[in-house]
Amino acid sequence: MSTLTLDLPGGGYPIHIGAGLLGSVDLLRAPVSGDRVAIITNEIVAPLYLSRLTEALAPFDPAIVVLPDGETQKALDTIDRIVGALLKARCDRATTLFALGGGVVGDITGFAAAVYQRGVPFVQVPTTLLSQVDSSVGGKTGVNHALGKNMIGCFYQPRAVLIDTTTLTTLPDRELSAGLAEVIKYAAIGNREFLGWLEQNMEALLRRDASALAYAIETSCRDKARVVMADEREAGVRALLNFGHTFGHAIEGAMGYGRWLHGEAVAVGMVMAARLSERLGWLAADEGRRLRALIARACLPVTPPAIAPQRFLELMAVDKKAAHGRIRFVLLRALGDAFLTDEVPEDALMALLTAHE
Repeated sequence: MSTLTLDLPGGGYPIHIGAGLLGSVDLLRAPVSGDRVAIITNEIVAPLYLSRLTEALAPFDPAIVVLPDGETQKALDTIDRIVGALLKARCDRATTLFALGGGVVGDITGFAAAVYQRGVPFVQVPTTLLSQVDSSVGGKTGVNHALGKNMIGCFYQPRAVLIDTTTLTTLPDRELSAGLAEVIKYAAIGNREFLGWLEQNMEALLRRDASALAYAIETSCRDKARVVMADEREAGVRALLNFGHTFGHAIEGAMGYGRWLHGEAVAVGMVMAARLSERLGWLAADEGRRLRALIARACLPVTPPAIAPQRFLELMAVDKKAAHGRIRFVLLRALGDAFLTDEVPEDALMALLTAHE
């Protein structure tokens, strides 16, 4: 096992990474400060891992909330359902919530923890690659709105993150690839050495080599922790973590939440951002080809679905990074060198969107 520490002004927390952590009673109980816990999970994860977590937390009389699976659950109705279940179980302000599942479960559990009785502690126990390398770390919580992804939420940090890498053995291939999109993102925006490692080890990751996955997870979490410690609330450098997301969120919204996995949409979004960087003369064409080739090797899409350019623009205009009526993009000067800009000529953007209409 390895442990990283994310230090923040309001208090830090550990990120534990290792095989079999769902069986580590001491690690699971350490973040619990009261005498009750509640476990939020979904109908896919529950049959696989809920009993292990329930057994480890048995002395805390766990309340259990099992939700349907899918991105459509990231909604205010689900928060109401969780809060209702907590009230019926008589969970008080000393109750610690555990998020057992992927990014959707983690996001909604964190938001529920932030608002339940004005805030209760929570712990992330991510079970998908995407949630292990990205959404479980950093304190972003929230739900979607019909007009935009993650538009309702808050920053609310967990007490701890426990990443049991053995949960990836039950992850569907499509979900594994979706998680690799976020892994590639870290390399693309600021870790060129890691990019080279991914090129050498992509096949090992796809066949779920335990040591390769552990290295990729730890490197990704380390990179994200460093950025979050420098900019917890995304006032500056943390926005770079959204590379590919402006286009990606628009794809998810246009296609209907859940039809494209988040990582799939981000993969295409990274390709589009790289191509826009090329069009504007900031990124060399061979760098763009290198990124596209790596994304394709991860069994991820590199071509966007058919979306009218105007619809793309409408959805990107309500992206959280938009400011003062201008769309802001994370673009590349080189692989490993990303920057945020709102100085994108409309004709260049339209040419990019029209090319994929």
